[in-house]
Amino acid sequence: MSVSIGIEHVVKKYGDLTIIPDLSAQIKNGEFFTLLGPSGCGKTTLLRMIAGFNSIEGGQITFDETVINDIPAQKRNIGMVFQSYAIFPHLTVRQNVEYGLKIRRLPKDEMKEKVDDILRVVKIEEYQDRLPERLSGGQQQRVALARAIVIHPQVLLMDEPLSNLDAKLRIEMRSAIREVQKQVGITTVYVTHDQEEALAISDRIAVMKEGEIQQIGTPQDIYARPYNVFVSTFIGHSNLFHAKVRLQAGTRNVVFRNGYETEMPNLVDEVKDGQDVVMSVRPEEFSIQDQGLACEIMNRTFLGKYTNYFLKFGEGIALEGQPSLEYSQDLGHVDRILEVGDRIFLRPNPNKINVFTKEMDQSLIKDVTKYE
Repeated sequence: MSVSIGIEHVVKKYGDLTIIPDLSAQIKNGEFFTLLGPSGCGKTTLLRMIAGFNSIEGGQITFDETVINDIPAQKRNIGMVFQSYAIFPHLTVRQNVEYGLKIRRLPKDEMKEKVDDILRVVKIEEYQDRLPERLSGGQQQRVALARAIVIHPQVLLMDEPLSNLDAKLRIEMRSAIREVQKQVGITTVYVTHDQEEALAISDRIAVMKEGEIQQIGTPQDIYARPYNVFVSTFIGHSNLFHAKVRLQAGTRNVVFRNGYETEMPNLVDEVKDGQDVVMSVRPEEFSIQDQGLACEIMNRTFLGKYTNYFLKFGEGIALEGQPSLEYSQDLGHVDRILEVGDRIFLRPNPNKINVFTKEMDQSLIKDVTKYE
């Protein structure tokens, strides 16, 4: 039976070094919850605190109403899946999967039934008598998943489980993991630095930076309405522009530095006339028009369904220091591909634009929240 997980003001320190200063989150029963962030942001550290592998220097973690801070890892009733698979090379698939049940001394008939069921769920029945060396990376990861789930843990913890697989297998396995997780209904905490993987597999995502949660939300909300510029630029690509708020005759507008103006009725009521803001526009949210933001095509990349263009805007229009400024053209809806050197006007879709404070730490769009 799965549980909800409460993480309340937890602190993690190594000597004088604080890795997680004060972190809180609530993970729902049966939810697929992903910790996403760059290397070194504290996501694996937090996962290991839930598992009981790392100590907790402050706050508490609960499974339902039970505080687990001082419960040893082996008594927390969790399943773990690692990126290295960690399956026994000298045991067959079936022997690997039944290992945890043997430790629990289940009767043979019951153990066989449970193993048969999970082999069928993860679709490795036909490989049950093989040794791991005769399995592909994806098949080995299915064995690791089956072994973690067969013991019926309350919580399943997964630490970068697909990072050792090639691109095609990663897509196949993330679908398999999602399907299995929903079928067994187990509360799952999943760690990854891969944004696409997190968007594809999660019920909710917690985006982390330097030991702190920047935003928690559904994949759709995180992508479409990020809480701050870090989330906007870490999840997919965003182009950032300088702009000002203009309040005029009962309307809320934003004005880019080249003078292009667009109405933004969904700005929060607290914005002030003349307020400096940062605009975030994703590459697919532009359209070519007769007026808008003037730019030049500097380079292009053909990617099958669409072409990605690298842009140069007028001086001072975009924030400095961005890796690239991009426009994505859906090739299913255009007659021609643009050429390097072409000069065009791009108009951002006002329903998709995100607006942030000039400090870039908070959204100015109505109903955007840090924690869903």
